[in-house]
Parts: sequence; structure tokens; C-alpha cells
Amino acid sequence: MKPQEDEPVDSQDEPPISDLSWVQSCLANAAQLRQEISPTQVRQISPAALAYLGDAIYELYARMFYLLPLQRLEAYHRLVVAQVRAETQALHLRSLIPHLREAELEIVRRGRNASTGRPKRLAPEIYQQATSLETLIGYLYLTDVARLTELLEKLHLEQD
Repeated sequence: MKPQEDEPVDSQDEPPISDLSWVQSCLANAAQLRQEISPTQVRQISPAALAYLGDAIYELYARMFYLLPLQRLEAYHRLVVAQVRAETQALHLRSLIPHLREAELEIVRRGRNASTGRPKRLAPEIYQQATSLETLIGYLYLTDVARLTELLEKLHLEQD
């Protein structure tokens, strides 16, 4: 019998959400689309386009991270907005730098150099670091989801 929309679902058989291994499976569902992009094509994608993709992937990750425990939409929004702010992204990038490989550091450099324009409220280096993180996330999403998941799990998003 299918539960009604108002009925709680028994989740005793489900793995704990804090594991976040489900993020990898969610991201992997787009594998078919990613496989259609060759490594040569990925190298031709501009850092700005990678950051555009990375921004969406990062926000999706933050939204999924905060999905449980169930909360009001306003609480979800507040938590996610705090994570997708440029200042927070810059902090996350700085925390990841010691864990990055040479090729990943090169992508970060390309993202920093491609950063143009910025909101007036931000220092240029903060905006560059945020764009660099998004560029890295976009690149890894297209090339190595397992590595992306590994790095995202190192971010230590705040539960509130």
C-alpha cells in the first residue's frame, strides 16, 4: 500500500542521510549526458562556462545536503543561501587547496583568471576564489564525479 502524501514514510530501512553517499548516485544519474562530452571538448569549455555549470552543481549539492531533516522552505533557503554566498565559497576553496591535485590547481587558476566583473560589495579576490571553486566543481562534474564527491564531502557544510 502506497503511503498518502500526508503520512510519514518509515525510513528505518534507509541508510543515514549523514553518509551523503547518495550524492554520488544522484550526480551519477547524469552520466549519460556527461559521456557525450569528450575530454577534448571539456578542455575547450571556457572557465566561465565551467563556473556556470559548477554554480548549479554546488547549489544542488547544498540543497540536497540540507533536505533532511525536514524543515520549512524558509529554513532551507536560509541554509542554502549561506553556503552559496561568494564569501563561503571562497572559504571552501581555501579549505580544499591542500587536497587538490596539480591538474585541479590548474583549473582553479584558470577559473580565478577568468573571473570578470563582480558585485560591488565584494573584494575582487573573494569573487575570484568563489568563481574558481565553481569552475573546479563544473570541471570535475564533467570529468570525475567520484573525485567531485570526495572533495564536496570535505567541505563541512554547517548544519545551522
